[in-house]
Amino acid sequence: MARIPAISIITPTYNRRDALQRAIASVRGQTFEDYEHIVVDDGSADGTADTIAGVRDGRLRFVRFDDRRGANAARNHGIGMAQSLLVTFLDSDDEFLPSRLERSIAFFATHRDIDVSISSFQARKGGTISPIINRRAYFDAEMLQRAVTAQVTAIAGSAITARRHVLEAVRLFDEDLWRLQDRDLLLRLAAAGYGAAIIEEVDWIKHYSPDSISRQHGGYVAAYIDLPRRHPHIHARYPDIAAYMVARRLLNNALQGRFRELLSDYKATRQDTTLSFSSARLVAGYVAGRRQRRQIVREVKALPSPGF
Repeated sequence: MARIPAISIITPTYNRRDALQRAIASVRGQTFEDYEHIVVDDGSADGTADTIAGVRDGRLRFVRFDDRRGANAARNHGIGMAQSLLVTFLDSDDEFLPSRLERSIAFFATHRDIDVSISSFQARKGGTISPIINRRAYFDAEMLQRAVTAQVTAIAGSAITARRHVLEAVRLFDEDLWRLQDRDLLLRLAAAGYGAAIIEEVDWIKHYSPDSISRQHGGYVAAYIDLPRRHPHIHARYPDIAAYMVARRLLNNALQGRFRELLSDYKATRQDTTLSFSSARLVAGYVAGRRQRRQIVREVKALPSPGF
């Protein structure tokens, strides 16, 4: 009987052969070796399969979709293939730092009452390198919901590690989403009563790629507006937060001269019939929502330092 690996890494990919090689190399360079790395190719046409075939490592498992189904379908397929009870994610244009797996295994082995962790990371865009560090904390389900809704904690897909059964409990990733699927997942975990450990240590690198899925499938505002639609109970609790986040995005686009994105995002507010983002609503929501978000930031800072 084959030994079950200590952790499963899920990587969805689409036409990123070169970046994928970097991601795989970062996994093979880990200080912890008892893992399986599941790469799910979402119908690439750039020779990804041939490249993977040249990697001689029994821990690497590869499957390819004949037709494109989306990154979340690829993630869910990978979770279904996973043998380990602990799952983490690595987007194909990101990379792990060498101690990522060792730290994750040690953390979940020590803290058996914790089911989800969100780690800090280093962001690289062009020649700029920025550490994105979250303050160490434990969010119960209520605080996780508040923090995700108000976006007071930096979150990205490659930051998340979770026990497989909690992902299955909320029916995995929503395959209809192209953006913000990590926030949607965390909101559903919070609604199901799960909290999350926020890890201060930087253990992976996020590369901002011009071919990212989020850039290919509509603007940020269109995706953000979709979250309150999917979680109406959250919008009912925080009616001004969504207006604040949308207005802030529009303002940032204008100030930074991103007029194409500004137009796309503005059109998304006009097309919305659920939240009714009129100009007056955005202005009022910006003021009230900023006040509410600052309150949530204070709540996060006031949390006691956890024992990890």
